[in-house]
Amino acid sequence: MTLLHILHTNDFHNALRDPGTARLQEAVAALNGAPYLLLDAGDAIGAGNVGVNPFGEPILERMSDLGYHALTMGNREFHFLQAALETKINRARFPVLCANVHARRENAAAALPVEPWRLFDIGGRRIIVLGLTVPMITRRMKVAAVSSFVFDDPVETAAQLVPELRKGADLLIALTHIGLREDERLARTVPGIDLIIGGHSHDKLAEPHIVEGTPIVQTGWHAHHYGHVTVTFADGQSPRIEAALHQLQEKRR
Repeated sequence: MTLLHILHTNDFHNALRDPGTARLQEAVAALNGAPYLLLDAGDAIGAGNVGVNPFGEPILERMSDLGYHALTMGNREFHFLQAALETKINRARFPVLCANVHARRENAAAALPVEPWRLFDIGGRRIIVLGLTVPMITRRMKVAAVSSFVFDDPVETAAQLVPELRKGADLLIALTHIGLREDERLARTVPGIDLIIGGHSHDKLAEPHIVEGTPIVQTGWHAHHYGHVTVTFADGQSPRIEAALHQLQEKRR
C-alpha cells in the first residue's frame, strides 16, 4: 500500500501573498518527504482575458519557486494572439496544460505553448494529469478569424483522450478550468477519470462532490483555501481518494 498527497489550488487571481505562500511551504514540509503533487486549476494571474503584462506574471514565478508541478491554463492565462499567450505564461517553470486548445487550421504553423497532459512518475506510480479549459474561442466565433488558437469542447476532448491515457496511468487526474457544472458533465460522460480538480466557478467544496463515483474538488478563489487530497494505492484495487479543505490565508480587508 502506498500513499500520494495532492495539494491543489485554483483561481488565485494574483491574490497569493506572503502568508499564503508560507502556508503552502509549511503544508509541503509537513508531508515529511512523502510523494506529492502540487497542482493549480487555472486563473492564477490577475490579468484580464485580453490584458498582457509585458514583463510576465510575477505570481507564476512565485508558484515556480513553491514547486508547482502543473497549472491548467485558465481564461485569464489565455490570449488569442500567440505572442501574447506566450508572454502571459513565460514565467511558469512548470508545464501549463490544456488539451482542448489547438492552433487554428489556417495558422497550423503556430506552436502551442501549452501541453495537453503530463505524465508524472511519483513514488513509483504513473500519474497522468490532463488539462481542460473553458472554450474561449470556437470555430463558429467571428474572432476565430484573427485568433491564433481555437478550442474544442473540453468534455468531448476528454472522451477522445481518456481511454488511451487510462491504459498507462495508475491515477488519472483531470485538472480543469471549466466550472463545477461542466465538471459534473465530465464525470457523468467520461468514465476512467479518478479525480477531477476544478476551477473557474469559484466553488468552495468542503468535501469532495461525488458524481458517478468520481470525486470533484475545488477550493474557492482568491487564495483563501487550499485542498489536500490523499490517494491510497493498494494492489488489485481502485485508488481510494480522501480530500479536505484547509485555510490558506485570511481575506483582505
